[in-house]
Amino acid sequence: MTRSSLDRDWFQEPGARINIVDTTLRDGEQTAGVVFSNDEKLKIASYLDRIGVDQIEAGIPVMGGFEKDCIKQIVNMGLKASIMAWNRAVIADIKESLECGVDAVAISISTSDIHIQHKLQTTREDVLARMADAVKFAKDNNLYVSVNAEDASRSDMDFLTEFALVGKHAGADRLRFCDTVGTLTPLTTFRFIRTLVDAVGLDIEMHTHNDFGMAVANALSGIYAGANYVGVTVNGLGERAGNACLQEVIMGLKYLMRMDSAYNTTLFREVAEFVAEASGRPLSVSKPIVGSNIFAHESGIHGDGVLKNPLTYEVFSPEEVGLERQIVIGKHSGSAAIRSKFIKEYGLELPEPIIQEVLKRARQMSIDLKRSLFDKELMVIYEELAKEME
Repeated sequence: MTRSSLDRDWFQEPGARINIVDTTLRDGEQTAGVVFSNDEKLKIASYLDRIGVDQIEAGIPVMGGFEKDCIKQIVNMGLKASIMAWNRAVIADIKESLECGVDAVAISISTSDIHIQHKLQTTREDVLARMADAVKFAKDNNLYVSVNAEDASRSDMDFLTEFALVGKHAGADRLRFCDTVGTLTPLTTFRFIRTLVDAVGLDIEMHTHNDFGMAVANALSGIYAGANYVGVTVNGLGERAGNACLQEVIMGLKYLMRMDSAYNTTLFREVAEFVAEASGRPLSVSKPIVGSNIFAHESGIHGDGVLKNPLTYEVFSPEEVGLERQIVIGKHSGSAAIRSKFIKEYGLELPEPIIQEVLKRARQMSIDLKRSLFDKELMVIYEELAKEME
């Protein structure tokens, strides 16, 4: 994904590529209560590869058993995407990843003082030593390495910069900046990432969580500041409130940041439905980008505008994300929606007085039922009206 020539305040280098790293199979499955079968994992990996994501974080090999077997199967699928495995900063973990045949590893360790003191119960110096040893071992075995700064957003900036520099010196290919508990804002994200880009000169991946509802906004802010990798999950699945959503990030990059996109977005609704079913997490009708209501128009003003030119109330076409436009008839509908509905779906061109009467009755039925109408209910209204006029 590359940047257009617009916006002269853009901080990325011209032609910079933004790489999508999907962690549905690792961080997504860490959602409390979510378990994917191996067959589901293989299908999700296939979907992600067809979409064109650059790297798939397939799981945690040190868990062994079915997890390790599944990662091996994904590696052997012959996908175009890089296959990454997640590890602690422990050489034994990386050996398990090597046995799976992955080409990349994420090496994760905490960098915030609250994590270092209370979770790891160690020192900053020990964190640096553990990380450097693990990175060197991975690079000695010809692996691509992302060094993950867990809880980076609550870390001391000087120590985080030192962590990144030590990782770079040990051979790390990129730094994963983890907003582990979602405490960033777009403004603080920009400041953090711009400081790291200037000080370290290392590829940076945004890995944002949605605890305050800003995972996607923070991910895009990090891209503005110079990060060139972004971690996502299908539907924003993930621990607690979830991660940055794959579909929202890609469409945000394309339409809000006007970046050229080679990703196959037409699969977005299909993969959203599959992951929703596999995870047991229903897809909200108002889910941005892929929810069934995103291209459903009931309001008379909106419906009239969309019928005249879809761009009046739609930024992109529904077909681009695997959806269809719906003109919904209900309490707020207008005559244009009734006219269009009968012409396009029933082949009937109604006179204006009939349209107005159908609309009046449709609005009343919608109020009585407290919902929009099904097509058959609208046709019943018309048929009853036709009988009255005989």
